[in-house]
Amino acid sequence: MKNIKFIIIVVLIGSLGMISCENNDDLITVSPNASTGIATFSTSNITLDRANESTEVLTITFQEPEFGYNAGSIGYQLLFDLQDGDFSSPEISTVTNGFSKTFTTAELNQILINLGAVPEEVTDLFIVVETVLSTDTSWFSERNSLTVTPYLSALDLSSRWGLVGTATINGWDGPDMPFYQSTDENEPAGTFVTYVDLLDGAIKIRADNDWAVNYGDNESDNLLDFGGNDIVIAAGSYKILFNENSLVYSIEPYSWGLVGDATTNGWDGPDMPLTYDPLFDNWKAEVELLDGNLKFRFNNDWDINYGDAESDGILEPGTLNNNIPVTAGNYIITFNPITLEYTLKQN
Repeated sequence: MKNIKFIIIVVLIGSLGMISCENNDDLITVSPNASTGIATFSTSNITLDRANESTEVLTITFQEPEFGYNAGSIGYQLLFDLQDGDFSSPEISTVTNGFSKTFTTAELNQILINLGAVPEEVTDLFIVVETVLSTDTSWFSERNSLTVTPYLSALDLSSRWGLVGTATINGWDGPDMPFYQSTDENEPAGTFVTYVDLLDGAIKIRADNDWAVNYGDNESDNLLDFGGNDIVIAAGSYKILFNENSLVYSIEPYSWGLVGDATTNGWDGPDMPLTYDPLFDNWKAEVELLDGNLKFRFNNDWDINYGDAESDGILEPGTLNNNIPVTAGNYIITFNPITLEYTLKQN
């Protein structure tokens, strides 16, 4: 975890202000006037509107630092925290092009929500520019701030429908395992989804945790029948879809997990599971990781896996060169299999 001391975090030798290189015979003298430009903003007060999530609302710009020597390869990150924060656990956004970065409504809102900002309340958001000179040497700008009013990004996907049966966690008596409104634009209206771990046994779909309206399948034809036969199922992790209008349903094996030498079971798995979070329509895990690398993969199998070669928070299909490096610690990890956005936030 970074311990941020503003202006610089560099080991100074005496009053000479020199930093040792890998070759001890070479010394670099850092200019006493060296500085990292403070972040400046395209606007100073923003009220975010969920109806315009894809609209660009903020550009953060900073100046190229002047070190007084050729610093070679330099990276830049923007660190975010609230007024009472100490930047010990900031939200971090990597700058991948030049000396500015633009954020959409959804991106900026998610940063604030992740930091614990209260929706619909004016919030002071503080930003620091981190100049990364090496894996253990960074310079930090002074803080600058703007005011932002976030919105509640949680969704209400609740429904009256649930899954009941000996294969479910509460058996035939319930309460039932909930179905949620599907957000998949390719599915017809009236489609509901649940992601569940089931036992060997049987299931049915019913409304309002009550037997007045319940469905099974008499013909095993993926078409629900009112009061129909139990649906027999083997133990496993599943995605179950059904449409309350057409009564068509489907059941498929479905799970997302983390794999890699940073995880408890290494590259062979079984993977550390993520669970569906209906409040944000994404997948989430709170895990303890080791120093190492990880990837996201589907159904504990390499046929579908994702990494991040650009370190930009957007996953790409698996290759040999896009593992995600992490340092040991406790993390909250989120993942959206539709947009391929993900976050790793260290606790």
